[in-house]
Amino acid sequence: MAEYKGIKGFKVQYLSADPSNPIVGQIWYNDTSKALKFTQFQAAGWATGNNMNTARRSLSGTGIQTAALAFGGYDTARTGATEEYDGTNWATSGSMSNARYALAGAGTQTAGLAFGGTHPPEQSATESYNGSTWTSANSLPIQKANIGGCGTQTAALAFGGNPGTGRVATTEEYDGTNWTAVNSLNTALSGMGSAGIQTAALALGGEVPTGPTGATEEYDGTSWVTSSGSLNTARRNLAGAGTQTAALGFSGILDPGLSNATEEYDGTSWTSVNPLNTTRETLGGAGTVSAGLAFGGSNPPVTNLGATEEYNPAGPATKTITVS
Repeated sequence: MAEYKGIKGFKVQYLSADPSNPIVGQIWYNDTSKALKFTQFQAAGWATGNNMNTARRSLSGTGIQTAALAFGGYDTARTGATEEYDGTNWATSGSMSNARYALAGAGTQTAGLAFGGTHPPEQSATESYNGSTWTSANSLPIQKANIGGCGTQTAALAFGGNPGTGRVATTEEYDGTNWTAVNSLNTALSGMGSAGIQTAALALGGEVPTGPTGATEEYDGTSWVTSSGSLNTARRNLAGAGTQTAALGFSGILDPGLSNATEEYDGTSWTSVNPLNTTRETLGGAGTVSAGLAFGGSNPPVTNLGATEEYNPAGPATKTITVS
């Protein structure tokens, strides 16, 4: 039988850990995990992860792919359920004081912020999370649901939404204590995706009076500017992740029908990439353009989903060689 050295001219490396930056075509034996591995080029796409403990729709989330936070939503009724994701599994944590859905969030897994939503009626309540429990904070100046949100626990941004009927363009900044009304969106929106921070935010898609939109707006800490780059697939009730210049937009409602489309934003234009495996709307999103996370949502006739998916960009991917 031919040996690898005879074919390739060199031996397989024995390593105690996988290389930190492997190149395409590299092959090695991990002596710790006792596995033969190699690196190949992998297209951008979503990989299925473990389900949430509470399947729900109209929830919110924040954090990164390996340390995410999911909270609120609707299962059989409005819920304040909170779960933390460690990159593999979801663990139940302390529930919100104000159970609600169609809310927004900001921050990290250990320093989160939840605001707005519907009880019903629409809510202005704000709560902060310390990694285990939620504490009530000062409310938004306006009650609204299906809003956009991003930033941190001490520098958050809320924008757009439904105040009961119709849509608003109002925008509010949070300084860790109080909300302050600032310049509004150019277009009144609800059900949009969100990304970025308080001084560099992104509003993507959403709903206007005529239906779903693909429009994108950028906030610089003072004003909103309508971007030249619209989503390729106009939709509402989608999710977003990342930053103002490197964002993801995924899934949502087309009216009629749902979309599993995923797009990457480079600060100027949107590019379609491989879609989500599970088509859905009113889902949660977190992470970055290079490590995104999608969770929960709804795909009628399945009322609520706990499905979780992880997004990774195109590039080298490590694979394990298995033999039977």
